[in-house]
Amino acid sequence: MAFDTFDEGISLGGVRSKTEVRILICYLFTSVKQPMSKETVVDALLERGLTNYFEASSCFDDLVKSGNLRALEDKPKLYEATANGKMISQQLENNLALTVRERAYECAMALLEKERLEKENKVIIEKTQNGYTVKCTISGGDMELMSVSMHLADAEQARTVKKNFYKNPQLFYKVMLAAMTRNKGLIKDTLEDLEGLS
Repeated sequence: MAFDTFDEGISLGGVRSKTEVRILICYLFTSVKQPMSKETVVDALLERGLTNYFEASSCFDDLVKSGNLRALEDKPKLYEATANGKMISQQLENNLALTVRERAYECAMALLEKERLEKENKVIIEKTQNGYTVKCTISGGDMELMSVSMHLADAEQARTVKKNFYKNPQLFYKVMLAAMTRNKGLIKDTLEDLEGLS
């Protein structure tokens, strides 16, 4: 297969033909089995160095124009594979190395989980005269389980709190619940969870 992509930013073992990038995008949609935004798909390919932004974005647009991907009627920022897109994936996915398919799939699933957590749980950072206020809210579906505001000295600390909160909102909730209820069993479990953090 001819190498016809601009290869800046593509890691060793990445995809270097436009045809392969298109197949990989179709493969992602059929393997993940849920609608995804263009941003999620492009980020999944970029995060592991499978291709670069220009090629991923361009090939995604090509697939939409050719009718292999379509936007959802009720959520136009989300796309799904059409029958043609699914056929491309099924017939040609073996043209891609297994490691490429695995890396793209794992990254797409991680990004979708991140999107879910950020949709269900919110972090709002506001600048104040003396630093930053960070408000973390944990949702339990259609109800708010907990909301905590804290003052931090600088933007770096605020960003760190936001990043760590989104990594595991459930652990944050468990820590606060253990501290507030003084439940010894829950405190012990929470300490074990905290020790397991990397």
